Amino acid sequence: MENKWFLSMIRDDFRGGKINLDKTFHLLEKLNVPCNYIHVKYIFKDNDRLKRGRITIEEFRSIYRIIAHREEIIEIFNTYSENRKFLFEHNLVEFLKQEQYICNMNNNIASEIIQKYEPIEEVREARQMSIEGFTRYLCSSDCQLFNNEYEKVYQDMTHPLNDYFISSSHNTYLISDQLVGPSDIWGYVSALMKGCRCLEIDCWDGSQNEPVVYHGYTLTSKLLFKTVIQAVHKYAFITSDYPVVLSLENHCSPLQQEVMADNLQFILGDALLSDMLDDFPDKLPSPEALKFKILVRNKKIGTLAETRERKNSDKHGQVQEYEEYEETDQDEEEEKVKESETLVILKDNSGKKIESRSRTALPVFKKKKTMKVKVALALSDLVIYTKAEKFRSFHYSRLYQQFNESNSIGESQARKLSKLAAHEFILHTMKFITRIYPKATRTDSSNFNPQEFWNVGCQMVALNFQTPGLPMDLQNGKFLDNGSSGYILKPQFLRDIETKFNLNEVLENNNPVTLMIRLISGIQLPPSSLSSSNKADTLVIIQIFGVPNDEVKQQTRVIKKNAFSPRWNETFTFIIQVPELALIRFVVENQSRITGNEFLGQYTLPVLCMSKGYRHVPLFSKGGQSLEPAALFIYVWYVR
Repeated sequence: MENKWFLSMIRDDFRGGKINLDKTFHLLEKLNVPCNYIHVKYIFKDNDRLKRGRITIEEFRSIYRIIAHREEIIEIFNTYSENRKFLFEHNLVEFLKQEQYICNMNNNIASEIIQKYEPIEEVREARQMSIEGFTRYLCSSDCQLFNNEYEKVYQDMTHPLNDYFISSSHNTYLISDQLVGPSDIWGYVSALMKGCRCLEIDCWDGSQNEPVVYHGYTLTSKLLFKTVIQAVHKYAFITSDYPVVLSLENHCSPLQQEVMADNLQFILGDALLSDMLDDFPDKLPSPEALKFKILVRNKKIGTLAETRERKNSDKHGQVQEYEEYEETDQDEEEEKVKESETLVILKDNSGKKIESRSRTALPVFKKKKTMKVKVALALSDLVIYTKAEKFRSFHYSRLYQQFNESNSIGESQARKLSKLAAHEFILHTMKFITRIYPKATRTDSSNFNPQEFWNVGCQMVALNFQTPGLPMDLQNGKFLDNGSSGYILKPQFLRDIETKFNLNEVLENNNPVTLMIRLISGIQLPPSSLSSSNKADTLVIIQIFGVPNDEVKQQTRVIKKNAFSPRWNETFTFIIQVPELALIRFVVENQSRITGNEFLGQYTLPVLCMSKGYRHVPLFSKGGQSLEPAALFIYVWYVR
């Protein structure tokens, strides 16, 4: 029966006799056998007995079996098959219950799987499954490591914005380095298509009264601000329905700020959030309440109530000048608070200047510095729930920071705070949106490890999306969760003001996960670039990222000269104390003692998003491109 099906599928392709390599590759694709061209090339070469570049139907059958019939899957099949030829429906039900941990298992589910994956019509009609069908099922999206339940938005999206991790980028306009690289609209398009929800826009005065976007005081090229906003408007909600925040690093004069405000209003229209929501006058709204809305993050004049009152009185286009203190390295204990007088300069409709003074509590430091910043009222009034406020100290924030004010903290200062005052940091991020950005010395657009700042609840951990590597692997892996919406609800212990969560201590009432992974094999792994064939000395590293006590790395032995089908059959066990924050990363490398191990592929995802049972781990390149059909075949089991 199986032979009949196979011959019926390929007979027409061999009417002319033999077929070449390209025809072989396409015929395998026709048979729904995913394959890597390089591997097919060398397997073809090994099976071309006459070495003339053309093979017979029997030689093709041999190639098909090498690629499609994997011994590790045949072993599983034979364990559940009564005759080692087919799985009856009840055999498949037993497998799905025992090995795949499918809840509420019944014959209907097994029948649907047979109908979906069994290619041989007679076997399908008999409600049975051949090795072809079983292999297709185990290699399908239904058996990926990432649990497909998390491919849709499943979390409660009605919490305030500060309760979520938010996918965020830094210097989004750059696609290369920070000094001479090009600024490109693709930076914004690419970030939005990856689910990014907070974009950074560095704004400077341009010629002909047109604000431009680029990295100031460098040789990076320039983009028109309005072109950036047009791209945002077009691509903002293709990947996710949830709000986008435009974080402005604003260096423009008041006149060009007014142009920016006009651009934002005219281009974005109703998508721009330009006033408070009636249900949220004194607390941050939720992602659900802000669906399909774009928010502006910038300095702001006064309160939201004052903004609404000013809009109603039609006082637009005015300029306010105010003082703010620069941050110093003083300890919080040395901080004092005194009243500072602020001079406000307004113009009435006739152009006459109106002066008023207000008193505001501001911190005073030794060696304090002051600077004056001019903010156009027209732009200020577009800042609603994401007012940018300079971070001074946790103590100051507790006393004076308003619910709609968010802080940006550089990675170096944030790292120091997370080490010296982690609990206070967590209490701060429970109330206020906190954005972390890379230090200025990262001129090559390198990234820091975002995990250490997610651990203390920072919502916007901004990375250079254009730079591949471990940090972006963690970023992409974390935000696979919750339907890749760009918003992930923080764990309860990072939202509860009574939390006793401590980064460096295991609580008595914690609920750890014991995770066991049996790494069985690799499937058509990328060959080494150092090899002249399809070989590699393959090994796999499994890493856990999370709180400090959970971070661990284990690796397999090396399988020599085999990238096509290495078999490890090694088991690894991890005890993860805080699984809610943990990510797991699989890295495939080619061992090289001379140049250092060569990266071949990786996959990262949240620990709690893994499915149990026999699973395929898809692999991605350093730049984030899929390496399909390259994968790892593993067995996963865990318990809490």
